[in-house]
Amino acid sequence: MDNYEKLGKIGEGTYGKVYKARDKRTGRIVALKKSRIEIETQGVPSTVLREISLLQVLSQSIYIVKLLGVEQIHRRGKIEFYLVFEYMDADLKKYIDINGCNRGTASSTLSIKRIKSFMYQLCKGVAHCHRHGVLHRDLKPQNLLIDSEKGLLKIADFGLGRAFSVPLKSYTHEIVTLWYRAPEVLLGDTHYSTSVDMWAVGCIFAELCRSRPLFPGDSELQQLLYIFELLGTPTEDAWPGVYKLRDWHDYPEWKSADIHEAVPDLDDMGINLLSNLLLFNPSRRISAKAALQHPFFDELDKSQY
Repeated sequence: MDNYEKLGKIGEGTYGKVYKARDKRTGRIVALKKSRIEIETQGVPSTVLREISLLQVLSQSIYIVKLLGVEQIHRRGKIEFYLVFEYMDADLKKYIDINGCNRGTASSTLSIKRIKSFMYQLCKGVAHCHRHGVLHRDLKPQNLLIDSEKGLLKIADFGLGRAFSVPLKSYTHEIVTLWYRAPEVLLGDTHYSTSVDMWAVGCIFAELCRSRPLFPGDSELQQLLYIFELLGTPTEDAWPGVYKLRDWHDYPEWKSADIHEAVPDLDDMGINLLSNLLLFNPSRRISAKAALQHPFFDELDKSQY
């Protein structure tokens, strides 16, 4: 680590701290993600190994943050692992707070052109992950990095990522920050697939348009109730098998509200895309590949991407 000069802490999450640093050998500004663990009791943390292996698989896409290297330091019976990443000057949460803030309303000051660009890049990155058999499982604005000057968006933080296969295995339901967690996961389904990432993409889409979260629950129950109040309480007709999910109960029976009232700045094509991202039935939820072909993106110059 003598090769790097730390310039300050830029973030801290569940699995470690992130620092802005300068590579003394090249002068390049990088991001250092540190994870400290006890050698004797834990070994190399699974989240570190998983993130490294998944990033190696996904590294060829410009919409995935680039891993530049791995460093480790031994100190008094402990190892400090540092993942060295390309530096991005903000995450999407900070970007929205600075550039899209319109407090007290359901609208954003971000231009629709910028929203379309970020959403297209996000779908490109998610499609790349899914094409290579990887579920991210923790998509949220804080895990999407932004180059403000170039308008680039890249997916980061694969600590909860997972390679998947067909037929689907049973996975943990302790995934995805609550506000972006798909209803099938909230209801206890452990055989979920790529559709859980697409639900999160829908929540991020709405947040870009509103400058605030769409479903800001503070518990799993409240999260479900927020979802049901807007989209209507799901039925067996709309979502076959929902009543058999482990955590299904007799919830209040709401009818779907007008989603346009929640995101008034979106045109009909935007509402259509958002509605297809936020479908209850995971098998009918739009895929990242299909989303890229949605008419909402027709006005974009796709040659730039």
